Amino acid sequence: MTTTNTSGAAAADPTAPYPAETLAQLRADAEQVIARYPQARSALLPLLHLVQSVDGYISGRGIELCAELLDLTTAEVSGVATFYTQYKRHPNGDYTVGVCTNTLCAVMGGDQIWESVSDHLGIGHDETTADGRITLERIECNAACDYAPVVMANWEFFDNQTPESTTQLVDDLRAGRPVAPTRGAGRVCDFRQVSRVLAGFPDGRADEGAGAGPASLVGLRLAAERGWSAPGSQEARTAGTDAEPGSDTERATDADTAGRGADTSARAAGAGGLQPGRQSSTDSPANDPDETPAGGEGKA
Repeated sequence: MTTTNTSGAAAADPTAPYPAETLAQLRADAEQVIARYPQARSALLPLLHLVQSVDGYISGRGIELCAELLDLTTAEVSGVATFYTQYKRHPNGDYTVGVCTNTLCAVMGGDQIWESVSDHLGIGHDETTADGRITLERIECNAACDYAPVVMANWEFFDNQTPESTTQLVDDLRAGRPVAPTRGAGRVCDFRQVSRVLAGFPDGRADEGAGAGPASLVGLRLAAERGWSAPGSQEARTAGTDAEPGSDTERATDADTAGRGADTSARAAGAGGLQPGRQSSTDSPANDPDETPAGGEGKA
């Protein structure tokens, strides 16, 4: 059995051991990823994306490789892989199309989009078309409510969608036609390519397109026009430092500073006076770092 990615290159059966050349490249890439972290186990998330960039999902052999490289058990790796929805435990389509059906998107038409596209493709949530091109997902929130209803294709934004525009989107993706998201990158990449980027290997396209559109900037524009600033902003702090000695403003500023200092000290004492880099947790064995914290001593 073989699976084929969008470039037409055949990928080896993910249930079989990695071919020697593939395994060598994975190990070389993994070495670069692990080197970024003081603790090797911290590299698990990007390594899982790296596995997906090769196998198209989190395969059994990928889990075993991650466990070996990071000195973890396969159960520990599987626990992480089954927790985050960006990791797929069965073969995924070349394009993951997520339709937001959370409250705002739903009332703005997200439910209609879902029903229309699901019927058009003949698949439901987390199912893949027979040609392996589209995996459809019902998403709780795409974090772009100012552009509701929103659809994502491999986590690229498609704003202010309709049933018709989303149907056209999936048809274009299935036909292999170039598709440009509303914001961000100039085109939508396939699932394996995106997984490699998420593993920490840039594709040189980070600066393409606009990151924020007009709807996202309305609040900022209004604040600038009306001279609004947030409480505790730099302007307010500057006003406090410029206050007359002994004035009510100065006393209030000093009291606020003292209060924040006491609060910080109390938190530090409550955390057992942890050195930088240490974490307060009941799960201390898992969180106790191997690296030497800044200004602290190494592990005993």
